[in-house]
Amino acid sequence: MWTKRNKSPNFGYIGQFWKYLQINLTNFNKILIAGDFNSNKKWDQWDRWWNHTDVVHQLKEKGIESLYHTYYQENQSEERIPTFYHHKNLEKPYHIDYFFGAPFFQSMETYSIGKPTNWLHLSDHMPLILNF
Repeated sequence: MWTKRNKSPNFGYIGQFWKYLQINLTNFNKILIAGDFNSNKKWDQWDRWWNHTDVVHQLKEKGIESLYHTYYQENQSEERIPTFYHHKNLEKPYHIDYFFGAPFFQSMETYSIGKPTNWLHLSDHMPLILNF
């Protein structure tokens, strides 16, 4: 099914990553995945098989978890700390940047996200800071 050319206007980053997982997930062992996914469970669409929740479930089946959600004991789409402010606007906060890690990485000492008062003048994305 995923090998067919996708004509969805919203395949985007998460769809591309989902497709990458279909080919490469068996190679993921001690892995740390980090980046701007431009994705959150709250934007899942019922008619997509490549949405945020599907990616999170596939990674979880391999033992790879969102380190933010593990550390803060929060559910997907219920994040209290934003990682991104659209157009650097404090009124438009989102959580779209992630670290996903295999069990080896899940025993981190601290996980923090930079504060907009310190970083927003530099970027609309806040730094994610892990200490192991």
